[in-house]
Amino acid sequence: MFQIDPSWFQVDPWLIAIVAIGIAAFLAFAIIWVIRAHRRQVSAGREELVGKTAEVKVALEPKGTVFIQGERWTAVSESGRVKPGEEVIITKVDGLKLYVTKKE
Repeated sequence: MFQIDPSWFQVDPWLIAIVAIGIAAFLAFAIIWVIRAHRRQVSAGREELVGKTAEVKVALEPKGTVFIQGERWTAVSESGRVKPGEEVIITKVDGLKLYVTKKE
């Protein structure tokens, strides 16, 4: 009858240790990144626009259009007439309308 040598089926203890350490390191790394992502503030949406700079596309007298982050927005100038091509700073967001002041 055919006999199998049991030593052929043994797993090296070092291999077990290395795999266990690798899995533990990966889990620790993943948990740290999940915690950081959970604590981070939202960085999208209308609230994030306040304080950003936009470019005027249609003259603001006082109402016109500005371009920011690849989007055109209706804007109202709080600091008088602003010509196309000039930069403005967003001071307030009300619905889909931005309130802006001229960049100095």
